[in-house]
Amino acid sequence: MNDSNGIKTLVEEIAKALVDTPDGVVVKEIAGEHATVFELRVAEGDLGKVIGKQGRTAKALRTILSAASVKTRRRVMLEILE
Repeated sequence: MNDSNGIKTLVEEIAKALVDTPDGVVVKEIAGEHATVFELRVAEGDLGKVIGKQGRTAKALRTILSAASVKTRRRVMLEILE
């Protein structure tokens, strides 16, 4: 398993732990030349749980991804889609 798959799995597992509908969690990986973007989709009612109050949960998730991506030497971004 390569490192970006590990990061994708990390995003999925954390998101599934946060939401009421884990089956609604979908993570799509888009690899660019210098960065990798992970698009996170959750069930409609779970969006607030992933974002958190004043975006604190989303910011914490992005911080974790940033730390996890140090090994890959690639920039990693997380987009939470509606």
